[in-house]
Amino acid sequence: MWADAYSTLGSWQPPNAALRLRRDEYLEFLTANANGVWRECRVGHLTASALVLDEKRQRVLLTLHPKVGKWLQLGGHLEPGDTSVRAAALREAIEESGINSMRISTNPVCLDRHPVPCAGAQSEHLDVQYLALVPGGARAVISEESDDLRWFDLADLPPDLDQSVRTLIELSMDQVHLN
Repeated sequence: MWADAYSTLGSWQPPNAALRLRRDEYLEFLTANANGVWRECRVGHLTASALVLDEKRQRVLLTLHPKVGKWLQLGGHLEPGDTSVRAAALREAIEESGINSMRISTNPVCLDRHPVPCAGAQSEHLDVQYLALVPGGARAVISEESDDLRWFDLADLPPDLDQSVRTLIELSMDQVHLN
């Protein structure tokens, strides 16, 4: 998993200077932490997420995260059975939405680094964020990992939506390489 994460990030061409710097931070982190892809790395670890949009890119599916009490994209920790960071993002999106028919971006869309309480200690998540598109009529089913799961029109997002999610939405509108 470490090799895939390093290769994915190393070959990714970020859309702006801020994300180039963030990518370089992630690569430095991975170089310094051979276990930096696993939650057992207490100083921090990579996570994978996907912004789920309907295929017309008019609605976004967000989860009300139980630990932080905010509306966020779907995602979580990398697991030993995941074949890649991208596969982990897809797995998390399917698990948390109940929607099996998704196309996910070939490359990351954004990176977001943030402190979190994780496994009883303060840690840091280095999130690798993808875009996932679902058919217009896809019906989401809430999982036990969410306090709520809801479709929002892009013109009517929650007023307290975190800026990191707003940035991910903005960058996702230009993303075209999907599988």
